[in-house]
Amino acid sequence: MEGWGPIERKDKHPAAANHRRKDDKMTTKTKIATGLATMAAVVALPAAAFAATATSTGTLAPGALSLTTSAAPTFSATLDGTDQTKTYTVPTVVTDSRGSGAGWNLTITSTQFTTGGATPSTLATNASSITGVANSCAPGSTCTNPTNSVSYPVGVPAAPTPPTAVKYFNAATSTGKGKFNNTPSVDVFIPADANAGTYSSTLTLSAISGP
Repeated sequence: MEGWGPIERKDKHPAAANHRRKDDKMTTKTKIATGLATMAAVVALPAAAFAATATSTGTLAPGALSLTTSAAPTFSATLDGTDQTKTYTVPTVVTDSRGSGAGWNLTITSTQFTTGGATPSTLATNASSITGVANSCAPGSTCTNPTNSVSYPVGVPAAPTPPTAVKYFNAATSTGKGKFNNTPSVDVFIPADANAGTYSSTLTLSAISGP
């Protein structure tokens, strides 16, 4: 109708209108919260993983038990009318690379000290004795140090022909694995009535399996 302005609609129930507005706000908040939760879930999803396994196998072949030396030991004395004792050492290398832990022992025998010739002078067959042995792990080797049960001194057997060898150092079972510098010290008894001359003796040293 002419002259009439816009008709303003009034809600007959103001409380209901307020309730609807609150519901609308709650719905919006719920939608936002749900959206954030969904985004968080997407971000938290682990990346796809692809794994493989490989078994590595190594075979360790056993080595050997050995004793080597390049020593040419010497000693000297000046006769002075008294009994004397002189000492020399025999540097050796003992290697146990068998990987068994069986242990080992070292033995020694010798020929009698003699000047040789048609009418030789000699030292007594019991002139030599081992007074101790220095043992250390060789450079470049990881060792299980030997447990030695030999007591000193140990007489070095001697005769024109080498007699039965005797044990002068050992490594108990499960010890002595690796490479070692092993050096026995040998005392030689020289009596006051010994004849002057150059004496020699041949040592035989061996490494034997088992303590």
